[in-house]
Parts: sequence; C-alpha cells; structure tokens
Amino acid sequence: MMIPKLPLDIAVDAFIDYTTTHFSFVTKAISGIMKVGIDSVNDFLMFIPPLILIILFVAFAWYFSTKSIAVFTASGLLVIWNLGLWAASISTLTLVIISTFLSILAGVPLGIIAALKSGVRRITMPVLDFMQTMPAFVYLIPAIPFFGLGVVSAVFTTVIFSMPPAIRLTCLGIQQVPGEYIEAADSFGATEKQKLFQIQLPLAMPTIMAGVNQTIMLSLSMVVIAAMIGAGGLGGEVWRAIQRLRPGMGFEAGIAVVIMAIILDRITQNIRKKTE
Repeated sequence: MMIPKLPLDIAVDAFIDYTTTHFSFVTKAISGIMKVGIDSVNDFLMFIPPLILIILFVAFAWYFSTKSIAVFTASGLLVIWNLGLWAASISTLTLVIISTFLSILAGVPLGIIAALKSGVRRITMPVLDFMQTMPAFVYLIPAIPFFGLGVVSAVFTTVIFSMPPAIRLTCLGIQQVPGEYIEAADSFGATEKQKLFQIQLPLAMPTIMAGVNQTIMLSLSMVVIAAMIGAGGLGGEVWRAIQRLRPGMGFEAGIAVVIMAIILDRITQNIRKKTE
C-alpha cells in the first residue's frame, strides 16, 4: 500500500526536480570548478614528501601552539603514515581546509551583518537554530541531485553543516564589545568602517576564533560522514570497514580521525588564546 506524500514532501521534490532540470548547467559549472580546486589542493599536498610535510606541520604547530602540541603532531602524523593512511588523511585534510575556508568566507561577513543589523539578526538566528538541529545525514540528501556523488557534494554539505558557528560566534563577539568603546569612538568622530575594523573586530577576535575552531571540528566530522556519498578519505576507510565487517580496519581509520581532530583543535585553540 502506497503512503500518500505530504505537501512539504511534494514541494521539496518538485523544487529539486525543477532546479536540477532547468539549472543543471549552473550546478555542473560549479561542480567542475570546485572539482578542479579540490584536486589541485590534494595533488599539491600529495606532491610534497610525507616527511617534509610532517616537518612543516610540526613547525606550524610549534609556532602557533606549544611544544607539547608540536611533539604530539609529529608522533600522531608518523602513526598515520605508518598505518598506511597518509593518502586518505591528506584527502580528508583537503576537504576540511576547503570546507572551512568557504564556511568562514561566507559565515564571518554574515555574522558581522547580523551583529550590526537587528533585522538581519532576527531572521538569521532562527535559521541557524534550524540548521544546527537538523540531523547531519539529512544534509547529504539534496547534494546528490545537484552535484552528484563525490567530493563536490561532500564539500557542499560540509559547508552548510559547519557554517552556523562561524556566523553565530562572529555576531556574538561583535555584540559583546563594551558600549563605552563604541561611545568613545563616536565622540572622536569615527566612521562605521573605522569602528568595525579598528575596535569591534579586534576585540571580538577571540570569540570569532572560537567559531573558527568549531567550524573546523564540524567540518571534520561531516567530511567523515560524507563518505556515504563518495567523499573518500578517512571516512571512506571507515565506510569500507563497515561494508566488509573489518573492525580493525575501521579502528585504525578512527584513530587517524581522532589524531587529526586533536591536532586541529589544539592548534586553533592556542591561536585563539593568543588573540585574547
């Protein structure tokens, strides 16, 4: 017995059918450009010998974080390399870098606008609540009709999933700037642009960096889930382990994900502390 579709179900299906039929040239163009960008970043990172890249990552961690995090970065990446998961880890890192960059590129300006415009904020916050309570797997559904299976759909879903913290915490950071600073700037005749770039953004930077940290963590978690639609990387290793009933293989990939998450989290947290 067929269960009748609800009106919302029919409307969503009709919208996706219409857009994929009449605007497929747009999605194909976007998909092609993003695929070239993703492949270029991945090929560049894979071109660098693993030991050289590990040294660069350790130097980055040492400079922006602490010696203990640098030591953990070195040992963790060597473990990943020893497990034979280097290529998968680089693929995952590529998707995280691109997704985080796009999320911040769109999320920080939206957060600034929401902080400065109360009307935009009243619209934005309920939308962010909706986005953050939506189950992660639901984001995978609309990506496939628009961009097909593969890394482009993975980036699309990851950006949508990980953008809310960047918007919300940017807005919060600017709103938390003490009013007396703004009053002092007004008394000296500062323009809105000067107040934003010389007072509000510098003072809000620790909160904005907390949003960046959360965006990176959500990107990593979503990239792993996106293996179900062909993202590959460490998520692909976990997905193959599930399909082949090989718990050891899945555990190794899971350990690699944990190592990457700890490295990215600790480095961004220490960068945030330096901005305080």
